[in-house]
Amino acid sequence: MATRVLIVDDHPLTRGALTALLEQNGFNVAGEAASGEDAIEVARELQPDLILLDLSMPGIGGLGALPLLRDAVPGCEVVMLTASVAEENLLAAIRAGAAGYLLKTEPPERIVEFLRGAAEGEAALSGSVARRLLEQVRDGRGGDSWVPDSIARTLSAREVEVLLLLDDHLSTDQIAARLFISEHTVRSHVKSLLRKLGVSSRRQALEALGAART
Repeated sequence: MATRVLIVDDHPLTRGALTALLEQNGFNVAGEAASGEDAIEVARELQPDLILLDLSMPGIGGLGALPLLRDAVPGCEVVMLTASVAEENLLAAIRAGAAGYLLKTEPPERIVEFLRGAAEGEAALSGSVARRLLEQVRDGRGGDSWVPDSIARTLSAREVEVLLLLDDHLSTDQIAARLFISEHTVRSHVKSLLRKLGVSSRRQALEALGAART
């Protein structure tokens, strides 16, 4: 069944272009909203699978609306679509549970590709955004909570987050609550990172992480 999408952007032309793009590529655009306030009401009514959320809007902006949308539609993935490359916005969105952060400069076909991945539980991060996020993770080298380059460069940004939380001894339900994602999505990330690391269990993944840190 086609992924049901809610598009939230205060520019009608942008909403129209995104609607046409997604419907041409097999998505079902279930609705549109022009503000964060409207988005919360529409999302609660439509219960979409995926929300494409603009960052800068009058009233409640994307960052303010994000946790409210997560509450209104538990399990729904929210992807930010923005022109902002500011690191504070990126980190705030990821910490608030965004499944992705895409720049409006991305080619249309890449946006489609990223959203398909997000619908399957993958992190959707523009290339430059992913690099910035990984740099932030790597800056935490002062303590034990960091991922060496040899591992970080093989994983997605969200998989790095999940691995660090596994290293903090969090369970699947605790990771889901921390990242504002479903337990199913956490399991998908764990399965993916195990495959990429060439191991078969969480314990082995943490052993590989520990070995890479030494």
